[in-house]
Amino acid sequence: MATTADFKNGMYISFNGKPCSIIWFQHVKPGKGAAFVKTKLRNLENGRVLENTFTAGERIDTIRVERRPYQYLYQDDTGYHFMHTETFEQIFLQADLLENPDLMKEGQHVEMMFLADEERVLTCELPPFVEMEVTYTEPAVKGDTASSNVLKSATIETGAEIMVPLFINQGDHIKVDTRTRAYSERVR
Repeated sequence: MATTADFKNGMYISFNGKPCSIIWFQHVKPGKGAAFVKTKLRNLENGRVLENTFTAGERIDTIRVERRPYQYLYQDDTGYHFMHTETFEQIFLQADLLENPDLMKEGQHVEMMFLADEERVLTCELPPFVEMEVTYTEPAVKGDTASSNVLKSATIETGAEIMVPLFINQGDHIKVDTRTRAYSERVR
């Protein structure tokens, strides 16, 4: 148990029975009336941001959330299979718990967030950038480079399609931002 006086950015709490993390908070003491705390909370199950106001001193249930390293193994009919990198324990997840699963390739390291008391997976996060090989893209046509920000579609080794600059060719290795699904740079 904690109170609103214990709030910190990044703190994990149970709000309306759902696991949430505090993104932002502000303690407000108006000239007239009781003090209160305005907050922005991120629901850890679906990623939505909620705004809520707590009265000062209100009791809050804290929860324990753990981050654990896993390695992506493969995908089949039951879901996506992962192995804990230290204990070698294997688990599988459905696609709805993964963000951008088409940017994962076998052997990739990911980080999973667990609700420690229930041993339940909340999210699976890819590293910010992954290196991929371009398996198919149309060749650039000479004269198409009138402006510097022209993009074309490319298929990468996992089957995902992203937009890349015209100078990227089939067989090139590129770095992809997993948060925005955008081309970042070419890897030599």
